[in-house]
Amino acid sequence: MHWHCYSWVGVGDELWREAERRPVPGTGRPPGTAHPLPEPDPALFSRSHLPPMRTGDWLLKPRSRISLTGDEVGQVLAWLRAQYAHAEGSFLRPDQEARIGVEYRLEEAAGLLARGVDVQWGIWLQGGRYLCLGVVCCPHAQLPHPCPAR
Repeated sequence: MHWHCYSWVGVGDELWREAERRPVPGTGRPPGTAHPLPEPDPALFSRSHLPPMRTGDWLLKPRSRISLTGDEVGQVLAWLRAQYAHAEGSFLRPDQEARIGVEYRLEEAAGLLARGVDVQWGIWLQGGRYLCLGVVCCPHAQLPHPCPAR
C-alpha cells in the first residue's frame, strides 16, 4: 500500500457547489430529501478545483493534483505536519484548533493510515478560506478507483 496526498485552499463558500464534488451520477439525491442536490457530472468533477465529498474520490482527480505519493506512513505524516505548519498563522480560530493540536491529529492519522483508512483534515482560515488536506490509501479498500500515479 502507498498513499497519495492532496491539498486545497480556497473560498469556503465554494464547498456548497456539491455537484462538482461528486463524481458518480446518482449520489446527489439522498432519499427523502425535499430539495434534491444537483446531479453530479463526472466531467465537471474532473475539471473542478474543489475537493471531493468523499476522501477516496481524490483518486479520480487528475494526477497533477497529487502533492505527494508516499510509501511510508512517516513520509505522509511529515507532509501533513508541513502543510499544517504552513497554514497555522492563518487559522481562523487558533485557540479552538489548539484544543485538538497537530500532535493529536498526527497520532490519529498514523493509526488510521496504517490500517488502510483515509485521513481528511479541514480547517477554516482567515478571510473565509478553507484548508482541506486529504491522504488517500492506494489501492483503496472500499472504492474501485485505479491508482492515479500508475
